[in-house]
Parts: sequence; C-alpha cells; structure tokens
Amino acid sequence: MAKNTIGITPGDAAGIGPEIVAAALDSGKIDHDFEYCVIGEAIACEPGKPTPETAKAAHRALEEATRLALSGEITAIVTGPIHKARMQQAGFDFPGQTEFFAARSGVENIAMLLTGGSLTVALVTAHVPLREVAQLLNTDEIIRVGELLAGFLQLRTGKAARIAVAGLNPHAGESGALGREEIEIIAPAVERLNAKCKMQNAKFSAPLSPDTVFNRAANGEFDAVLCMYHDQGLIPLKLHAFDSGVNVTLGLPFVRTSPDHGTAFEIAGKGIARPDSMIAAINLAAELTKKRKR
Repeated sequence: MAKNTIGITPGDAAGIGPEIVAAALDSGKIDHDFEYCVIGEAIACEPGKPTPETAKAAHRALEEATRLALSGEITAIVTGPIHKARMQQAGFDFPGQTEFFAARSGVENIAMLLTGGSLTVALVTAHVPLREVAQLLNTDEIIRVGELLAGFLQLRTGKAARIAVAGLNPHAGESGALGREEIEIIAPAVERLNAKCKMQNAKFSAPLSPDTVFNRAANGEFDAVLCMYHDQGLIPLKLHAFDSGVNVTLGLPFVRTSPDHGTAFEIAGKGIARPDSMIAAINLAAELTKKRKR
C-alpha cells in the first residue's frame, strides 16, 4: 500500500458500516488525493442481526488497521461503527475504539473530539458512568485535554482559537450554590490553560453555563467547547450535525476519525442509511493528514 493510503474498517458487518463505507467510496465526494483500502475480511451475516463472529471480525480489522498505521503502510484510519457491548462479550477489553487505539499505540495523552457543522467539542471524561464524573474530574485532566484541543484547532485552522469551557453543574454552579467544581477545579484549570497556550494563540473562557454555551458556539462566538463529560458534548453535537459529525481521537501518532453514529442495526440492509458522516470522516482524515505533513 502507498503511504498516501487511508485505511477504512467497516465495523460490525451486521450494522450499517459496510453499506455506508461502500456508499462513501462510490459517492465521488471524497478527497481524490488519497487511495482508500477497506480493511477486514467479508463476513456472511444477516443485516441487523449481529453475532459473536461479526464482533470478532470487527476487532480483527481494528488490530490490522493499527498494525498498518504504526508501520507506516497507511497514513490514517477511518473506523466504521462497532457495538461496544457485543465487542466486549467477544473479548474486546476496552470501553471503546478510542481507548483501543491509545493502548495499541502506547500513548496515554489522548482525548475524544467531535466536530460537525459549526460545533467542535472535546471531552475531559468520556466512556465512564455519569455518577463517576465528579470524582474523576480534576484540574490537571482539564488542562491536558484543553491543550490537545488547542493543538487540534491550531493544526486545522492556523488561527487564534476561542475555546469555551463548560461548567459541570447547572448554570456553572451558580457561584457555588449548585456545586463548587467550577470554583475549585475548572476555574483554576482555565487560568493555567490561558498561561500555557499563549504560543498557540488559544484563549479559554470559563466556566460557562452549559445550557447556553453550545448555542453561543454554534453561532460563531467560540471555535470549540471543552466539555466535562460525554453526553454534555455529544448531545448538542448530534442535535446540531447528526449527519455530518465526525469523531477524532486526539494524541495518536496517526490520524483516526470515525462517523459520530452507531451500528444502527435496526436499519441495516434496508438501503436507507446515509453515508454523509462517513464521507465527512474520510475527508477530515485526509485534511488532517495533509496538514500534519505540512
């Protein structure tokens, strides 16, 4: 394979992954400066009815894609959707694909980012139960993910980034009346981020009320929102750009993107799955690869 090849894993074969990959490659809407290779064996299955074998095949495809990326045989990976619980039942020991790629690449400083339309969000905590978020949240983690987000925006836009930091509690804690995380954890992180990210021309504003900050970002006041937990960022992103949203893993030694939706077993094989998010994921992988090379 050429070094300008982007590898694509179709995900669980019983889901919509294979059909949206095929539709994206046939769309004429993807970057023509790259070659594309679908990674993984064909699995006979009934659409909408996943099996342990479809999950295991999806896992094998991820392993092969990672090997190719780390060896330099492909330049980026775009992943189709998997069903995490079924994958875990079949021996996949990770909360999601983000954590899988981090482990296989031997890196810990990673983060989950999603972008679509006029919204970009990055997550301080991701695949953990909501009840654990407050215990996991700390100033150092907010700074770590904030720096990765600033780096992404600098790479993609080359401009000074305006980053909103969402509060954890309703109304960003209401000056401590609804929680003190904003005062004791988030605000100190914002102060340190603004000091550390001057070289990247990033300006962090926070902590801001989560019930208004995404509307402000979507209307152009901010370039991205740093979110405290998974659904805080994904609900507005998917409401705003469900058919064009892209998931990006920050911090890997190679570019990795994916559509922002799941396997959609209920519509697999019916010919109604839209490839828009897969097309966007492929094109963003191509865009980021070019900019990293420059």
